[in-house]
Amino acid sequence: MNVVTAAASRTGEIFNMTIPISERPANSPAEEVTPKPVTAKRPRRASKPRAKPAKPTDSPGRGQKKAPVAGRGTKTAKIISLLQRPGGASLPDLRKATGWQAHSVRGFLSGTLKKKMGLRIRSTKAENGERVYRVATK
Repeated sequence: MNVVTAAASRTGEIFNMTIPISERPANSPAEEVTPKPVTAKRPRRASKPRAKPAKPTDSPGRGQKKAPVAGRGTKTAKIISLLQRPGGASLPDLRKATGWQAHSVRGFLSGTLKKKMGLRIRSTKAENGERVYRVATK
């Protein structure tokens, strides 16, 4: 029995070659490939009932987060103390205290202090045109 294969030359011409099985290399694939048997899919399991949401309570319990508190000596604590001053703190003051870029300070004020810690931050323009930030009292 002979094996017919198609090959392409370097110029792109396609030609057929007939190779006797006895001359076929030992590492070439077998003549016949048997397909894998098709297995049936398993039926889906019924979904589990969902847990009920926790009821809101006054004290934080399971499933509720406490408001984050700034640790002593951290940059968060420094910024909060600057914002709690009677005159508040300007952007250059906050940048000097942290060593951050202006956009990082503003992102920290809106992301960490407002959203995560729940503080109310107020900003006003001073007479010299500089924006001053402070923690608003309730």
